[in-house]
Amino acid sequence: MSNTKNSQDPENSQKSRNSDKGNGVAEKRPSPMEILRDARGQLTELTGMAAETVSSFEQTEDGWSLEVEVLELARVPDTMSLMASYQVDLDSEGQLTGYRRVRRYERGRSDARRGGGR
Repeated sequence: MSNTKNSQDPENSQKSRNSDKGNGVAEKRPSPMEILRDARGQLTELTGMAAETVSSFEQTEDGWSLEVEVLELARVPDTMSLMASYQVDLDSEGQLTGYRRVRRYERGRSDARRGGGR
């Protein structure tokens, strides 16, 4: 009978699911790789543009902040394609809380260097 009680108790059920993973920790936090994968998928779903790379990734007080590069407009040759960087904010569980485009550029162009670079 105690098995029936445990299966109906959401807290015990959650603990047993996490224990089944072999870590014995009551709360399972997503790994950084899970955060990255989920963030890319969520941004793609919202914008309709596939994320190509994640150029920055850091943990913040509220969760996570990423900068993601996406292809906005394909052109021929590919070096003329229009790319964009998006800042993506996630909560501590990896759910997207906001995003914004921070710059657009042609794929074949590098950032201008400051201080007299080439």
